[in-house]
Amino acid sequence: MTGVQVHQAANEFRALRIAVLTVSDTRGFDDDRSGAALCELAEADGHVVAEREIVRDDRYRIRAVVSRWIADPGIDGIIATGGTGFTGRDCTPGAVRPLLDDEIPGFGELFRQLSREEIGSSAIQSRALAGFANRTFLACLPGSTGACRDAWKGILREQLDVRHRPCNLAELVLFGNHDGRQA
Repeated sequence: MTGVQVHQAANEFRALRIAVLTVSDTRGFDDDRSGAALCELAEADGHVVAEREIVRDDRYRIRAVVSRWIADPGIDGIIATGGTGFTGRDCTPGAVRPLLDDEIPGFGELFRQLSREEIGSSAIQSRALAGFANRTFLACLPGSTGACRDAWKGILREQLDVRHRPCNLAELVLFGNHDGRQA
């Protein structure tokens, strides 16, 4: 697509197909409030929740699910919640980072800035991150429902909307402007 075609296509909302992954040793679908909140927020903003799974805090199980979704042309974005802290079992960033073609350092920085407004200096304990793998957007968020809501409302809502200006991450997913090169 040329730049003009991308700009014209970006004037209309385009729903992304999003997969939601909850990383937890203790949650199931009946009590996974963070995963449910992400699904509700995404759908309320017009996106499609294509898949949702819960896996234990195990880097290889996380990688297996995320890798499957990265390879699936029916998935535009992946949002993982849980396992981003520093406790002994928290391994989501370490599981996901090797799968990324490019990391988006500003995502974690902005998330921690937003979190600081809510939880003060404890925000430094979040290893939230985002990046691209195979033209799929991927974000890893803390497991708290509040953190997921803050990330959606403060970052993801705009960045996953192709109409947001001056730029957004949705264009990179939808129109192939991201070349997957290593930083």
